[in-house]
Amino acid sequence: MSVAAPSAAALAVEGLQSGYGEVQILWGASLALAPGKLTTVLGSNGAGKTTLLRTVMGLLPAWKGTVRFDDRDVTRLSAHEKADLGMVLVPEGRQLFSTMSVVENLEMGATCRRARADRKRSFDQVFTLFPRLAERRGQLAATLSGGEQQMLAIARGLMAKPTILMFDEPSLGLSPLFTMNLFEIIRRLKREGLTMLLVEQNVQLALAVSDYAYVLSHGKVEIEGEAREVRQMEAVRKAYLGL
Repeated sequence: MSVAAPSAAALAVEGLQSGYGEVQILWGASLALAPGKLTTVLGSNGAGKTTLLRTVMGLLPAWKGTVRFDDRDVTRLSAHEKADLGMVLVPEGRQLFSTMSVVENLEMGATCRRARADRKRSFDQVFTLFPRLAERRGQLAATLSGGEQQMLAIARGLMAKPTILMFDEPSLGLSPLFTMNLFEIIRRLKREGLTMLLVEQNVQLALAVSDYAYVLSHGKVEIEGEAREVRQMEAVRKAYLGL
């Protein structure tokens, strides 16, 4: 059964155009996230994947097109307004507060209105999910290893009580062991029913864990389908899997 473009999509992006200055990167990208499913966006460097996430999140303005969250038009809302609604991005490069402790970084994740009242429970949940962070709760973020920093970036995102959690290249710069640990965490979040959107350089792992996949090329969606079907497409196997 396909999960493509559900009638009650948790997130629906239609004809999105955006870019930087006068340079257009997105040329009408469209996608839909089914509730409780993990969707991945693939594409070569420069295809527009990060621009897509940043525009969806409100960190870049949409030039044209719409972003609908829970059937509400949120295209023009700011990033903090979208976070208040439950849209959360774990950014590329982690973007932690390096001179703040693990706990202080997590507290920053819980500053949106929807997360403040449940902060203590959220701390318990993220420390259960990431016991290593619990051991290092007083340590400065800058002194953590790369894998631990990525854990912290994800945990900070979870502190915001997301309805939709988006990842931008979460395994970038991680060792193979930390990458496997990272994807096990993503699988666990998937089992718990969290709706997620994943942009990831490790195409093999991304397709293995995802329900649905989009392939972005030159700012537009060129291929879409169930992840297991996309993995078998000859064009995808040659371009991204080296097969």
